[in-house]
Amino acid sequence: MPDLDSLSILTLWTAIAIYAASFVAYAFDLAKRSSASDQAKTKALVGAGGGEVDAVASTSGGAADASPARKRYVFGRIGTSLAVLGWLFHLTATLTRGFAAGRVPWANLYEFAMVGTLLIMAVYLLMLLRIDLSFLGSFISGLVLVLLGAAAANFYTEVTPLVDPLKSIWLVIHVFVASLSTALFALAFALSVLQLMQARRERKVAEAAQKTGPGFLRTLPEASRLENMAYHFTVVGFIFWTFTLIAGAIWAQDAWGRYWGFDVKETWTFIIWVLYAGYIHARATRGWRGTPSAWLSITGFAAVIFNFTIVNVFFKGLHAYSGLS
Repeated sequence: MPDLDSLSILTLWTAIAIYAASFVAYAFDLAKRSSASDQAKTKALVGAGGGEVDAVASTSGGAADASPARKRYVFGRIGTSLAVLGWLFHLTATLTRGFAAGRVPWANLYEFAMVGTLLIMAVYLLMLLRIDLSFLGSFISGLVLVLLGAAAANFYTEVTPLVDPLKSIWLVIHVFVASLSTALFALAFALSVLQLMQARRERKVAEAAQKTGPGFLRTLPEASRLENMAYHFTVVGFIFWTFTLIAGAIWAQDAWGRYWGFDVKETWTFIIWVLYAGYIHARATRGWRGTPSAWLSITGFAAVIFNFTIVNVFFKGLHAYSGLS
């Protein structure tokens, strides 16, 4: 009988290599967008007699012309195809790890990283079926590549039996929902980063500045549209995170006889909830829209990453299930 865990490792590193190729293809896509938008802007400037015209952005509210886009976004389609292929290998690695363990594959930090990044890429690819988010490809594939690669290289642990507190149906529910909300927060994070870049470019355009930032930004939606998309992803993620917090309290009562004990993991889960609650409230407040709310979104996701890396590895407590000795 083949060693399923060894097969899982092999397919996981194959997925990482394919994600790296996807990142390169998406990076070329952004470069092509920059080149094409710069050429379009130059032609428009010449046609307008040297007047300041932000050509590509003016064609469709921040989106590039449809017909040239299909030609110049070929690298984006290659990047998406590679992302799908990488995701299939990633899924295979996760399933074989689960079969090798005889349980759901998210009982330690290595396994959680596998599932969390799998869901980040899954949500991104599913959203591509509804709206064009291919401009996020390099951000998402790069994020998954870094997180998954770091977990595979530094956090790998052999298959071990579950400790008693994890032998619960809440392991399936609580951790999966937390992973799903993390995936939604990751997309909101990427959109918020682009929102800040786009808002800066739009300010420079309004000031008639000579340099207005990377050319690919002229092929992206305007900053307000990016902010709206980030907000919608965050709201759904926040709902799931709220459920995660409640489910964790119920599981704690079942495992340790108390709903809340200010364990470091519990505290950071609540801090993340407060940050995203603050973001949603700020988004509804006129003075906090735009750049301030984008920074809150970025801070919230930084807290999520801190919670699932630094807290799991370096802090001791009842939730110390990293699997690392």
